[in-house]
Amino acid sequence: MGYLGKEECDVRLNKVKQLMKEKGLDITLVYYDEFNIGNGWYLTGWCPQFESGAVLIPAKGEPIILGGPESEPFAKQDSAITDTRNFPVFMVPDEEYPNATIIDFPKLFAELTAKMGKIKRVGLVGAGRMPADCYKQIVEGFSGVELVDVTGQYIQLRYIKSRWEIEQIRAAFSLADACYDAMISAVKQGVSEIEIAAAGEHAARNRGASGFGFSAIVGSGKRANAVVPTASSKKLEAGELVMLGLAPKVKGYAGVFGHTVPVSGKYTDSQKECLKHLGETFKLTKSQLVVGKSGREIDKPGREYYAKHNLLKYMVCPFAHTIGLHEAESPFFGPNSDDVLKPGMTVCVDVSFFGHPEWNGTRIETGFEITEKGAVPMSPKMDKILSSL
Repeated sequence: MGYLGKEECDVRLNKVKQLMKEKGLDITLVYYDEFNIGNGWYLTGWCPQFESGAVLIPAKGEPIILGGPESEPFAKQDSAITDTRNFPVFMVPDEEYPNATIIDFPKLFAELTAKMGKIKRVGLVGAGRMPADCYKQIVEGFSGVELVDVTGQYIQLRYIKSRWEIEQIRAAFSLADACYDAMISAVKQGVSEIEIAAAGEHAARNRGASGFGFSAIVGSGKRANAVVPTASSKKLEAGELVMLGLAPKVKGYAGVFGHTVPVSGKYTDSQKECLKHLGETFKLTKSQLVVGKSGREIDKPGREYYAKHNLLKYMVCPFAHTIGLHEAESPFFGPNSDDVLKPGMTVCVDVSFFGHPEWNGTRIETGFEITEKGAVPMSPKMDKILSSL
């Protein structure tokens, strides 16, 4: 059952074709794989397992999925784009598929030329993420054609979310609330980090999550210094803080929660001070989520607070980023960012520091829809919890 409806898909394809018209492109190739899922999912509502691929969008005509034989039946069932071609470069290396029709880029180029006439300019999205052999075969297969990188312009098409996208993100944040409750309930001395992750993952899948934006973050004690520690067999110890995070997805769109809680169920006075710093920075950053504010402006108050309290040297990540098909995606609103907030963006306030000699690593996070009237919490529950620290 596919996630992306025809109407939503057509709107997105038309945006890409408008970009192609502006750039004078005859074809655009959008590369994707399991680690670079967003650009492909944006047009298909789908991503294969094991194999990689690309969406080919002609200036005139219907789009095609370029992939491998294992993903072809999957695409025909679940992708919003169902016309497919198979290529060795997108397949599992050394695997054999005797009943599959497999072509190469020169053959594809000949097919497209026969349909479209002379092809002069081809846009590439995600070329920097392609394996070298994939890029080489495209260059050689489309001989004599000018290749134009339009990755940045394409990604900007994803900045402003449609109402349908926002509905999925808001639903994913609702799942994240359930994950938070389940994981908090599992936090006890002697419990393993994996058991806590399992509680959150079960809560998400049991409520219909289509996947996760990242593997469950469970880092207790010094393991929290790993920034994004996946759950281990380490057992929680009395007196420790444990950093938690999970990003359930609904129809491919992520929600998230992040929090740092005491294993013993009650913060010590020192731990309260730690969480107070996170909470104050959270509120300062949230206050900057105003239409027209730039990344530099959003980042500044929290950074000044960190400097005042000698925390800057423990800072790894800025305090705000967009959320959508990835838990963290462009634009990122850091100290050198000139990107500005616009209505329809979905943004997380993500406050953290790592490597502190007493508190180790800590993180709190939740998200907001940006509107003309202000930032609207995706999770009123987590906004209330984190704003009260």
